[in-house]
Amino acid sequence: MKSIRLREGKERSLLRRHPWVFQGSIEKGKADPGETVRVEASDGHFLAWGAFSPSSTIRVRAWSFEAGERIDAAFFERRIASALALRRKLPVASDGVRLIHGEADGLPGLIVDRYGDLLSVQFLSAGSVRWKETIADALMAQTGARGLYERSDSSVRSLEGLEPVTGWLRGGGPTEVTIREHGWKLTLDVATGHKTGFYLDQRDNRARFAELVRQQGAQRVLNCYCYTGGFSVAALAGGARQVTSVDSSAPALERVRAHVELNGFDAARSQTQDADVNQFLRDELKAGRQYDAIVLDPPKFAPTAAHAERASRAYKDINRLALKLLAPGGLLLTFSCSGGIGAELFHKIVAGAAMDAGVDGAILARLEGAPDHPTTLFFPEGEYLKGLAILKL
Repeated sequence: MKSIRLREGKERSLLRRHPWVFQGSIEKGKADPGETVRVEASDGHFLAWGAFSPSSTIRVRAWSFEAGERIDAAFFERRIASALALRRKLPVASDGVRLIHGEADGLPGLIVDRYGDLLSVQFLSAGSVRWKETIADALMAQTGARGLYERSDSSVRSLEGLEPVTGWLRGGGPTEVTIREHGWKLTLDVATGHKTGFYLDQRDNRARFAELVRQQGAQRVLNCYCYTGGFSVAALAGGARQVTSVDSSAPALERVRAHVELNGFDAARSQTQDADVNQFLRDELKAGRQYDAIVLDPPKFAPTAAHAERASRAYKDINRLALKLLAPGGLLLTFSCSGGIGAELFHKIVAGAAMDAGVDGAILARLEGAPDHPTTLFFPEGEYLKGLAILKL
């Protein structure tokens, strides 16, 4: 077994069971991509078993902190079984479920979502790629799924020196799936949809939005960066009279219209706009229009903390425009999925937007990802999705 020796004082994070070892923390040692290595402190004592990644600044991702544990097929079978057992305990009102959430489930770089009887998986690290076949076999055996589709086409793979890979790993057949969520029906395609096919992390926030729309009596709703219209369906379910869904993807907007019909809502209550959101908000302000509720769920503006300053300006601008567009007493649901923007900073950004808009707002709720996307005590970086439900005063 190859060993990685850390510089003196660099063992503290591993002693706290944080799973990442950065390039600058390593004194000596190397291995092949994804190879299991023994990570040692500067004095040689054991710290962790991890997967080595020679191309990444995160040079080692820890599999286990137990000296006696073997990293073999049985290890991955146990970890997968543990992740599935956790999901069975969670209140998930859908047959679309995040089964494995990377580091939070002790499987760094592995994302697995279940959509009905189909699994969609991302291998995002050199370590998970090295064990791909073992992991695929274990997933199929333990879930009874009809197939496993690989969506390893995220840009983060390039940081690991990995090329994009997509296609069937096990099974085959149609890639189009219909899932149930809080009594609604939503469709997706695991081969072409965003991420693994859909945004399961917003499941409970969509239900909360429907509830808030109903409570506030919101009639005119604007859903920005709507993708395939999950929040639009929620607004209609909450009793909104008119929902406008804005996105720059024509295929996504086609699916919005299909979802309105699939859930039995009058198509006249829904309209779509193929547009740049920032420009659309400016045009609506210029036209003097107002909305009773607005959702801002933009893509990742800041993938890392290094992008935080530029991303902060972008978040501030769209929130300023949205707050100005809201009618008095209107509702804003605003989100950031950027890992480089923490919850406290996001609050400050939105507060700055309100100051520039000349309004105040009451925070009704602080929002996060659904519980099947867990954040663990030892890995706070897993808390990537954060949001605020705000009532304009």
